[in-house]
Amino acid sequence: MQLQDKRAVITGAASGLGEAIALGFAAQGARLWLIDRDAEGLDRVALACTQTGVGVGTSVADLATAGQPEQAIEQALAGLGGIDILVNSAGIAGQGSCLELTIEQWDQMLAIDLRSVFLCCRQALPAMIAQRWGRIINIASQLGIKGAAELSHYAAAKAGVIGFSKSLALEVAQHNVLVNVIAPGPVETPMLGSISAEWKAAKAAELPLGRFGRPEEVVPTAVLLASEPGGNLYLGQTLGPNSGDVMP
Repeated sequence: MQLQDKRAVITGAASGLGEAIALGFAAQGARLWLIDRDAEGLDRVALACTQTGVGVGTSVADLATAGQPEQAIEQALAGLGGIDILVNSAGIAGQGSCLELTIEQWDQMLAIDLRSVFLCCRQALPAMIAQRWGRIINIASQLGIKGAAELSHYAAAKAGVIGFSKSLALEVAQHNVLVNVIAPGPVETPMLGSISAEWKAAKAAELPLGRFGRPEEVVPTAVLLASEPGGNLYLGQTLGPNSGDVMP
């Protein structure tokens, strides 16, 4: 029970990596606050987590809408009595060449995949700093390191998450708040539904491991970063469970 009684907030918790991390943290004893715009999915995941015996609260929020990220974090602070761990997992994907992308598509991608990370961190940090303990885990992608054709807006957002997290890590380490990034390779989640079968087949063929990951295979990395003493020396790092797609 590496996270026993830790208060953890997870965005994008209704499906995919967010769901898997929520279930993994619950299994390790964390008290949870789950955030997503999908109310039905959120209820399903919350119920599954409560069956492990931990307390779970939820906020239905669209993190691309002004004011809603801050409101959701405030609800979590009130419901949990504070925040020890914040996992920013909310995200979308989409495919299109740079010439085809609209301003609306670009702005929506950055609002959800990058701006919400900033807003949730900013809202949670005062409580973490006051208690002199916090762990922030931001979910990026290996494409934020290497880029990808037809995913320029997604890669740009995830590269932004990595750069933001490194900078924030330097700002708040003095308060014993540790900020790190998980940059998975392609993982079999509902988010891949917006990507063509041709693109996915070509990507799988590039991977040294020869396959996409599964959400539960990323969870141990999140548990490590959130735990003590396992995560105590990780600061501004980008950990890559990516099937060999990026080898820094």
